[in-house]
Amino acid sequence: MNYNIRGENIEVTPAIREYVEKKIAKLEKYFTETPDANVHVNLKTYNNNRSKVEVTIPMQNLVLRAEEDHEDMYAAIDLIVDKLERQIRKHKTKVNRKFREKGSPTLMFASFDEPEAPVLEEEDNDLEVVRQKSFDLKPMDNEEAILQMNLLGHSFYVFTNAETNRTNVVYKRKDGRYGLIEAQ
Repeated sequence: MNYNIRGENIEVTPAIREYVEKKIAKLEKYFTETPDANVHVNLKTYNNNRSKVEVTIPMQNLVLRAEEDHEDMYAAIDLIVDKLERQIRKHKTKVNRKFREKGSPTLMFASFDEPEAPVLEEEDNDLEVVRQKSFDLKPMDNEEAILQMNLLGHSFYVFTNAETNRTNVVYKRKDGRYGLIEAQ
């Protein structure tokens, strides 16, 4: 894996770089082949002595992403690795179940030994759809979509952009501002 480690309001020391690379390299055990991936790590510190760590690993069929706020940067890195491991396990379970149903022997991930297999089945229950809604997408602009989202009290809102006639999503970010996702 290739590492791109950036720091905002913090100098990325060799110790921090080595710690990040050592921890994230542990994820390689989940793959049959070492992924040729670029690991993007953003380290931020704020005036209140809190640290924020963001890790993005874009891969061929999967994007692993996690972020964590913590008082201790090293603890945040540890928590990020735990989150990424959970994401890989969930994805591995889903992919392996599809392959079993289709009868294909090709697996993208390395197989686990028995002790971790029951945990994977438990975590997969989170993927069950428990409710389904259907609705018409009304053409509107971004501002109207944000107003509709706030009126409904939701954290996101799907709509058709009146200008482009494409499906878009507005969402409320953790920092209180808004984001927009545009379909291509």
